Amino acid sequence: MKKIDISDFKINSKISLAKQPTLLNLEEDDIAVKAALKKVRKKLGKLQDTIYAHGKYSILVCFQGMDTSGKDSLIREVFKDFNVRGVEVHSFKVPTELELKHDYLWRHYLALPSRGKFGVHNRTHYENVLVTRVHPNYILGEHLPNIKSVEDINDSFWDKRFEEINNFEKHLADNGTIIYKFYMNLSKAEQKNRLLRRLDLKEKNWKFSVGDLKERKLWDDYQECYEDAINRTSKPHAPWYNIPADNKPAARYAVAKILYNTLKEYKDIEEPELDSKTKANIDLYREELNNE
Repeated sequence: MKKIDISDFKINSKISLAKQPTLLNLEEDDIAVKAALKKVRKKLGKLQDTIYAHGKYSILVCFQGMDTSGKDSLIREVFKDFNVRGVEVHSFKVPTELELKHDYLWRHYLALPSRGKFGVHNRTHYENVLVTRVHPNYILGEHLPNIKSVEDINDSFWDKRFEEINNFEKHLADNGTIIYKFYMNLSKAEQKNRLLRRLDLKEKNWKFSVGDLKERKLWDDYQECYEDAINRTSKPHAPWYNIPADNKPAARYAVAKILYNTLKEYKDIEEPELDSKTKANIDLYREELNNE
C-alpha cells in the first residue's frame, strides 16, 4: 500500500482549492484499505488510552466539507476502537434560540474536550465563516450591535471574525489542546453520484434533503469561502489537512494515519507511574487480595 506522507495533506502555504486532489490512490483495492484502517485505528485506540491516563493534553478534531463528503461515516469508522469515556462527538446544526443569545463561539467552547479526551466536531466553528458568508442574512439572527442589514456585513466584518477564530485556536493550543482540522475535499461530480444514491436506494432515502440541491447550486460560492478560510487559518498550532474525499475508505485511512503518526511523536505522552509508596507496597496489596 502506498505510504501516507503527511506533507501531501497538510496545508503549509497558500493554496488554490481547485488544484487540491479530491481522489486518493493508495494503490490497493477497498478491501485492503479497510483492513489497513482496522490495524491503524486499533493502534490509535491504544494511544487514546494512554492520552486519557496521561491527562495533560486534549485533542480537538474538526471536520468540514460539503454535504455528502462522508464526515459521519468517517467518524464512525476511524474512532470505532476508542474507549467511549475518552471521546466525545458533537455535530453542530443550525444555532438554537439559546445559542443565538450568546456570541457565535459560545456553543463551541461548551463542546471543547477536557484534558485526556478527544473532542470530534462534525461541522465546527468554521460554519460561522462559511455558511454565514454564503448566506450573510443568517448573521442578522445573531442580533449583533451595529449590524442592522446585510449591507453592514462587509470585508472588515469577516476580517475581524477570522482574527477571532485564529485567537480562539491559539488560546486553545497554548493551553494544551492539540488541534486537527480536516477539510473533506469532495468533487462536484462525486457529490452528484452520492445524492443520486440517496434517491435510488430506499435505505438511503432518509438522508436526502431538498436543501442539499439548493446548496449544491452555490457550489462555487462555497469553494471560494472554503479556500479563503483555509488560507487564513491554517497555522502551525492549528493546521488544515486537505483530505481527498471521493473514495471513502482511502479518506478514512488517511485521517487515521495522520492522527496516529502525529500523536505518537509527542514523546511526553505516557502512562503515569504509580507513586513511590504504592509501588513499594505492591506485594503487600497483592497478598491482601489473595488472602481474602
